[in-house]
Amino acid sequence: MPFSGPTKSVKLALASVFAAVIALGTILSIPIPPPVFEITWSPAIYLALAVLADNWTAATATGIGSFIGELYNINTKAGGSPIYPFGLVWARVPEIFIVAWGAHKGGRWLVASMVVATIFETFAFLISDGLFYSYGLFGYGSPTNLASGFYLALPDLATLADLFWIFPALLIIRAARPSFKRLGFPVKDSRV
Repeated sequence: MPFSGPTKSVKLALASVFAAVIALGTILSIPIPPPVFEITWSPAIYLALAVLADNWTAATATGIGSFIGELYNINTKAGGSPIYPFGLVWARVPEIFIVAWGAHKGGRWLVASMVVATIFETFAFLISDGLFYSYGLFGYGSPTNLASGFYLALPDLATLADLFWIFPALLIIRAARPSFKRLGFPVKDSRV
């Protein structure tokens, strides 16, 4: 019988290991002023994982790792909000599917999809924070009006700094692709 891909135990092990790596990359963050709170090291990891692993393994690792890492951050660093771990899941997990789609299309599409995924993450934060500020939800600001809430959320545009992590993600893909191929994960685009 031909080998048909990674086993469930390999997927579970990979999701567990990379959830831990993503959590660590989230914990080891660069602090910046509120409301953005931090820039994390993990985007290169989850952007690469979206290409190297299947969608659900990558999404599971990204969601769990981001949640755990940010939960640690808000409990150990001043300035974080209890909704931040949920916000990271809300913004990062869809990035996996955007990047995986681009990886199936080829090298140029892959880079473009990583840019689109990072822009998606930025606007996911901007829209949710704008609404939270506008309506005084979860301890954000006090209800005023929609325009002022979105004005207060403009620092979320600093999340575009994650575009920096695209090149390191491409290097990780190139270096790790043979190992993932040996584990049974299909090659989405060999030109990276």
